[in-house]
Amino acid sequence: MKAMVLNRICSLDTEISPLVMSEIPDPVPSGEEVLVKVSACGVCHTELDEIEGRTPPPHLPVVPGHQIVGRVAALSRNAEGFRIGDRVGIAWIHSACGKCAFCLSGAENLCGDFVATGRDVNGGYAEYVTVPARFAYAIPDVFSDMEAAPLLCAGAVGYRSLALTGMRNGQSLGLAGFGASAHIVMQLAKYLYPDSGVYVFSRTPAERDFGLELGARWAGDFGADPGERLDCVIDTTPAWRPVVSALAYLKRGGRLVINAIRKEDGDKQSLLDLDYARDLWMEKEIKSVANVTGRDVIEFLKTASEIPIRPEIEEFRFEDANTALLELKQRKIRGAKVLRIE
Repeated sequence: MKAMVLNRICSLDTEISPLVMSEIPDPVPSGEEVLVKVSACGVCHTELDEIEGRTPPPHLPVVPGHQIVGRVAALSRNAEGFRIGDRVGIAWIHSACGKCAFCLSGAENLCGDFVATGRDVNGGYAEYVTVPARFAYAIPDVFSDMEAAPLLCAGAVGYRSLALTGMRNGQSLGLAGFGASAHIVMQLAKYLYPDSGVYVFSRTPAERDFGLELGARWAGDFGADPGERLDCVIDTTPAWRPVVSALAYLKRGGRLVINAIRKEDGDKQSLLDLDYARDLWMEKEIKSVANVTGRDVIEFLKTASEIPIRPEIEEFRFEDANTALLELKQRKIRGAKVLRIE
């Protein structure tokens, strides 16, 4: 099969084509796995973290991609819940042990044996991929394949992030960074909390304008004063500066949720640069998001289909995956970037 393969860790500042189109063996489902013929795969900032070594794959080469939509092409003997031809999605969570205290409590995102799609095992920048049947998800009919792809990570982890804020209707929400996840979170928040205002922070004028188009009450650069203190903030940026500046605009007792796996070096700022009395005192909180659970994906897809959420999609050909990644690195973003694999 054809696949876009990462063979070595590198920086997109100097290497504009980190992935190589290659012919590799078709995967064969085993155990309780299903084989999925991929039709679409979203492009995520986590792929940049993998390629540039902030969250490196445990082995190379590897096929990235964890926002996957396709059709079941084959089932292993023990796979249950699907038939050949069923449309399914695959998210960042490829598998977990199913036996530890975290898994048994429904928090398999914290499992010590958590396996990530497209990092720890081959992912969806390919014609075929395998996954345990219990970590494949039926896609609601209201979404096209291309629309559904970003819902599987940008949407699902955004759903988890919003839940972790503890937000209530009427409270204010800040979104630091306005890419694939944040533009979905805004639609979700406006549906769940119709009396709440959403405030967008971004260093990119195009992202700020996009936020206002989608109904943000205010949009400005990091560090700009939104005009009021916010109850909660979700950060989706790769840097520390937005976190430190957002803390200054949290209300007393407010919570900032960081939706990122790693923060890049190079912005010359860190949490050590915050002013405790100004930025964190008065029982403000910082909470991280770690991965997603299967329940997050199932619940979010159901809610997203009821709204329905309409992600903004920028489509790329399979062979143009490097272009999509480079644009993501350069913050040329409006909504979500998706590869059409078929």
